[in-house]
Amino acid sequence: MLCDSVQVKVFFFTVITRRRKNGANRARTRVSSTNGPALEFPTDIVFQVVLCRLRYKLSLRDLAELFLLRGFQFTHEAVREWEERFAPLLAQQLRRRRQGKVGKRWYVDETYVKVKGKWCYLYRAIDKQGNLVDSMLSATRNMAAAQRFFQNTLSVAGQAPAQVTTDGHDSYPRAVREILGPEVEHRDNAYLNRRIEQDHRGIKQRYYPMLGFGAYHSAQRFCSAFDEVRQYFRPRRKRKQFVSLARQRQQFLARVHVLQSSFLAT
Repeated sequence: MLCDSVQVKVFFFTVITRRRKNGANRARTRVSSTNGPALEFPTDIVFQVVLCRLRYKLSLRDLAELFLLRGFQFTHEAVREWEERFAPLLAQQLRRRRQGKVGKRWYVDETYVKVKGKWCYLYRAIDKQGNLVDSMLSATRNMAAAQRFFQNTLSVAGQAPAQVTTDGHDSYPRAVREILGPEVEHRDNAYLNRRIEQDHRGIKQRYYPMLGFGAYHSAQRFCSAFDEVRQYFRPRRKRKQFVSLARQRQQFLARVHVLQSSFLAT
């Protein structure tokens, strides 16, 4: 039994060492990119790092340590740079995929996000089935911000909704009327708007471990990319739709493959 245990440990150490050596050789290859300087790491690894940063509750240092187990050594600052460089590209690609594919009934609300010690407002909208319409970070919560947000939603939806539900903030009635049109039904009811308030939990749960953002532009970039990635991997396209665990995993792998292929093509 002792010999078997020693053999297993030696085998495991040999496999890990080989993987680290292979990973180190792979990491030294320079991969060109049309969106900036050449990368010192393979683009598929960079894609996985950026995806994990947006999708999972991992810090910059957590990601650097996690990929160290796979034989890729980089600093947490490298993760920050990759997020800054490639997260907007992922968000743009996913946003284009959603154009014209949102429902006719919207639920609009804003939640708080701390940026450099100050509270900012993250405007978000989902449709009746819970699918993302749009999100926008704003330093203010006023008429101009509400109007700007609805203009952004129209660029995604392609047309005005039939109904919009908001809470009791004073800026929404006029913003809905002037930007979306007077024919749009506006429901001003905080109780009916609990659907979007519950949906805020996605960004809230991801944002809390980060202890806030250090700069406004980084918060804006992360929140936008996070919502797009979260919507893309959402297993249910309709509320209360049953999707088995096996089916969810198949969807996840297929969507990762599609997203990675488009990422490598940029």
